[in-house]
Amino acid sequence: MTIWLTKLVLSHLLTDFLFQKSKWIENRNKNHFASRSLYVHTVITAAIAWLFIGWDYWLVAVIILITHTIIDGLKSYAPDEPKYFLIDQGLHLLVIFTCWWFTFYDLSDLKLNWEDIRADTGLWIRITAYFFVTWPAGYLVGQLTKKWRTNLTDSEGLANAGKWIGILERIMILTLALFQQYESVGLLIAAKGIIRFNENDRTEQKTEYLVIGTLISITVAIVAGLIVTRLVS
Repeated sequence: MTIWLTKLVLSHLLTDFLFQKSKWIENRNKNHFASRSLYVHTVITAAIAWLFIGWDYWLVAVIILITHTIIDGLKSYAPDEPKYFLIDQGLHLLVIFTCWWFTFYDLSDLKLNWEDIRADTGLWIRITAYFFVTWPAGYLVGQLTKKWRTNLTDSEGLANAGKWIGILERIMILTLALFQQYESVGLLIAAKGIIRFNENDRTEQKTEYLVIGTLISITVAIVAGLIVTRLVS
């Protein structure tokens, strides 16, 4: 069952990123559902998926053909922005996962699995921790570093960039902490120090703001990891 799902994901990655030509995308964005390239791409996508999973699963190939055409056709009307790319890929993967699920499972299995998820204390603790280290922890870091940030001329730009850097940083550190890979946490911190703090023309106030913000962010993620490890052990 897992290999079946893996083959579907691989076929999607091949056809959407390797086999799809840039001129097809340009033509689709220009002509939308009237684009011949749209249908060439989706037929190839469905055909390779069918080839990978086997001829008996022709209905899955048909579903992928129809949904891929609709999703890509609608995306052609959207601006070329990261969020629409992520939505597009998320919908494709959702279709693949749904086909896999209903090929090998049924609604009763879905209900049983949902009950298991609801009763899994460790899973909910981890979900809570991961959500905490994203926006809530970012707000906390922003409040604790506010007095340094307000004295900087480019404070708004720093805050916006630092928000997303901090979220990704805390997610990585929390993940490493949960696997007790503290040596890797040290390497991550060292790498960030080399990249971010190697600027000779930075003011002292800006340096203090970045150092304090980084230390608070890292501390929050590590403490969250330690608390989760203790609670689920």
